[in-house]
Amino acid sequence: MANDNEDYIYDEASGEWLPASQVKAAAEASQKTVRDSAGNVLADGDAVTLIKDLKVKGTSLTLKQGTVVRSIRLTDNDEEIDCRYEGIKGLVLRTEFVRKR
Repeated sequence: MANDNEDYIYDEASGEWLPASQVKAAAEASQKTVRDSAGNVLADGDAVTLIKDLKVKGTSLTLKQGTVVRSIRLTDNDEEIDCRYEGIKGLVLRTEFVRKR
């Protein structure tokens, strides 16, 4: 039997009252975890270092290994991060080529 002191939250999708602890656990499970090449968890605003020279499509630039990219943003795709770099607008990097600083 459920604990009588527990809070309940109405779930509009199912039309049921669910225990708050169950809703919280489901929300935590649905949050994605984005990891870099070394397995470190990445978050919005982190700084990363490139582990490989990368040619940038649409430009003649090559980002060298060891380049630091600051203030990354996570995307809907767990394998890509959005970032800015000098002179490159809308740069998207694959997480397999970066390491958290």
